[in-house]
Amino acid sequence: MERLDKLLGSTGKWTRREAKILIHAGRVLVDGNAVRNPAQKVPEETASVCVDGQRVIFRRFTWVMLNKPEGYLSATEDGHGPVVLELLPPELRKQNLFPVGRLDRDTVGLLLLTNHGVLAHRLLSPARHVDKVYYVRTAG
Repeated sequence: MERLDKLLGSTGKWTRREAKILIHAGRVLVDGNAVRNPAQKVPEETASVCVDGQRVIFRRFTWVMLNKPEGYLSATEDGHGPVVLELLPPELRKQNLFPVGRLDRDTVGLLLLTNHGVLAHRLLSPARHVDKVYYVRTAG
């Protein structure tokens, strides 16, 4: 069971704030009934949720493989330069994704982005000993 506003926010179509507005306005139906409480718990696996008559499909976690170009920071926000989240389409930006690991600003390569904190921690934790392979080409 998950909060209705959180479930709608997880789709990437709406932020949680936007989801709350939709719910308060009576535009969200759960199993055919209008719901006006954003905190109402909903069984995401079995409930039929519709917004403005359109069925909503839920994904618990999102993973993105990104070929990070040079000049972008492996961060969610930074005041000193562009970050990798700026490369994503708007619907993915709303899913609270974050980089799994870091690549320097001048480094190009595969970067994973996710909203699955537990698995990201398992991949990054030194105690788990997950091997990472880097190929480096330098000038000089």
